[in-house]
Amino acid sequence: MDLSDILQPYERLVEIDILGERREVPENNSLLRCFQFLSPDTVSYSDLCWNGTCMDCQVAIRNGDKEKSVLACRTDVKEGMQIVHMPPAIDLG
Repeated sequence: MDLSDILQPYERLVEIDILGERREVPENNSLLRCFQFLSPDTVSYSDLCWNGTCMDCQVAIRNGDKEKSVLACRTDVKEGMQIVHMPPAIDLG
């Protein structure tokens, strides 16, 4: 699957932590698009609205000692991000 038509332009991949596993994803994109980059077949065809209405893409991000819930479709990826909870609707295989 060619994702170049749906990803925002990027020059490099940034490293993030998803449930204790280091992964590289494209900068300048939402977390949900990054998840789609990692697993195009499962995320592309999942039952998500992609605009925040369903709230099924809510993830928890750790920042120091605190965790914050955010919507993956409305949150841009940042290098070093730590995602500590993933919803059942997002299967990265």
